[in-house]
Amino acid sequence: MKSRGHDEAMAELYRNDPALALDLINSILEDGDQAELLILLRQLTLAFGGVKAIAEQAQLNPTQLYRTLSPHGNPALSSLSSILKAMGLRLAVQPIHKPA
Repeated sequence: MKSRGHDEAMAELYRNDPALALDLINSILEDGDQAELLILLRQLTLAFGGVKAIAEQAQLNPTQLYRTLSPHGNPALSSLSSILKAMGLRLAVQPIHKPA
């Protein structure tokens, strides 16, 4: 039996449970951890057909997308928005709710 890598397993999980992916991405955005966001975006890219497919839909060069999602990547807002849109997602602004 061939073993799968962690990212491939997570991509399959997100394909099977898109609500989980949404919860995770919103949680990461709330915490502001860019490294975790890039990991999740790489896994979601696998879930949505791979770098080539997402790059094409986002109108980005595949090499640019690899660099953008690398551990040292720092995506511009326009790139992040394009990547998310290619995945059927978007960024949203919400008020910060302070605990009572």
